[in-house]
Amino acid sequence: MRFSSDRVGPPPFSGRKAGRGSLRERIYNRSDYSPAMTTTDPADAGWFSEADPDDPESAAEAVRDGSADEPRNWPALAVEREFAADEEEYYDALKEATTAATRAAVTEREAADDRQLVHAVRAMDDCERTANELAERLAEWGGTVDPNVGTGVDYARELAARDGSEADLPGDGGDRIRSLAERVADLADEADDLREFVERQTPTVAPNLAALAGPVLAARLISLAGGLEELAKKPSGTVQVLGAEDALFAHLRGHAPSPKHGVIYVHDAVRGTRPEDRGSAARAVAGKLSIAARVDHYSGERKPELDAELEERIDTIRARADGDDASTGGEGDD
Repeated sequence: MRFSSDRVGPPPFSGRKAGRGSLRERIYNRSDYSPAMTTTDPADAGWFSEADPDDPESAAEAVRDGSADEPRNWPALAVEREFAADEEEYYDALKEATTAATRAAVTEREAADDRQLVHAVRAMDDCERTANELAERLAEWGGTVDPNVGTGVDYARELAARDGSEADLPGDGGDRIRSLAERVADLADEADDLREFVERQTPTVAPNLAALAGPVLAARLISLAGGLEELAKKPSGTVQVLGAEDALFAHLRGHAPSPKHGVIYVHDAVRGTRPEDRGSAARAVAGKLSIAARVDHYSGERKPELDAELEERIDTIRARADGDDASTGGEGDD
């Protein structure tokens, strides 16, 4: 059967190769990466329609806030609009605008409350770790000349606070030992100040998470996840093992058992439960923490019922121990 040549549909492939530069045209003409404002006039639809070529901030704002219903040949429209002299100048302006828009978005994101909390808790951990390491070095060094040498940060603070003749240490290194003690004490004080900031700031950023986990643990979970939004998007199973990545990867390689918990181990509901039930407790805590993070991110409304539900669940899990003890006692009596 023969068909008419007036068929509907695209013509058959001609076998000709696309001309030079056609790939770039297909990429940008069909789906340009620059947003545009919705309008009926294609010449006024581009992000460049309200932008000043000499004002990168206005161009960046147009890129961030604009949108388009469909892709168009933006380079040609920009030239038609006299925004750019040619296609090359258009792409140069587009690059500058998108770079400025990205920089503004990153600056805005880093200034968010949860990001400030992330930086604070990480700085706190760094100060505590460094102070403890230097305190060990101080005790080792001070023990060579100080008959009243102590240990840890407490010794650094005590040595830094000495007055009069007690402050003088024998030997050429005495002054340097005292100076090191002062630095350790300052770092420890800074860690304490940062902890106070974290404890004060976390309830304002994530009230439900702070109430369930405590301010410091809540801040650490947000830090490990990369932000409150990222934590809210994670399933409870991931929240359960945050901070135990090394153990998890060792398990995936077949070299270790699956970790039951990560940093949530410090939660009283997990740490205070007998070892054989800690996995269940960790799952219960992680489940409620996941819900709390989502509520905090998407609504910010305080939900006291989450506290009661977690407490009830943990009581149920810990009741297993009482039941096991009763069963064991009954068998012994028989």
